[in-house]
Amino acid sequence: MAAELKVGGLTPFSATDYPGKLAAVVFVQGCPWRCGYCHNPHLQARTPEGVMPWRDVLTLLRRRVGLVDAVVFSGGEACMDPQLARAMLDVKQLGFQIGLHTACIYPQRLNEVLPLVDWVGFDIKAAFADYRSITRVAGSGNPARDCARAIIASGVAHECRTTIHRQLHSEEQLLALAATLANMGVQDYVLQAFRAEGCNDASLADDSMIGYPAAATLAQIGAMFPRFTFRNHAV
Repeated sequence: MAAELKVGGLTPFSATDYPGKLAAVVFVQGCPWRCGYCHNPHLQARTPEGVMPWRDVLTLLRRRVGLVDAVVFSGGEACMDPQLARAMLDVKQLGFQIGLHTACIYPQRLNEVLPLVDWVGFDIKAAFADYRSITRVAGSGNPARDCARAIIASGVAHECRTTIHRQLHSEEQLLALAATLANMGVQDYVLQAFRAEGCNDASLADDSMIGYPAAATLAQIGAMFPRFTFRNHAV
């Protein structure tokens, strides 16, 4: 049997995973990073068969034709799977637009699938030199930088996102990171406040996010980008 995408879950309908479109979301197993604020730790491992055969996903998606506009490949880290491009082609043949959520870990596979993608939401977790403090993996900022550059250069519509926590990012660090991303050419930037729900790291979950970051910091960051959003889950 030919290898198939290792599916970790499926959401048949979402209004929040692809801006302006209704989408189904395919969650792909596997991620080599161990970010403390991760809300999908059950997707970090790759099981021999996945939890759902890809052919069953396609059967469901065929029933969604005309009901949703797009299919988003998320994770885990979707680009970890060598069958990602093949799966995207399967979905594209059904007439869906293709979205991708990526943590910017695998530049080579990202470059392989970018020509198939209509929109990408990508995470930049911190200053590239400081990535280990978030991912717990040495050198992880290097592929993140390469992936960000590839996405920006591709011209594919994008949303760049940073999940923030007062223990992980000072306001000065947020301003410096925003300046770096603006200089790289990011057009649409989102800061999203840490959510305690579902987080396995009690040291992060016990810390209040109220009042962070300051309004003045948000205003300075917002002025750097054509489009800027602060998603505050703390209020």
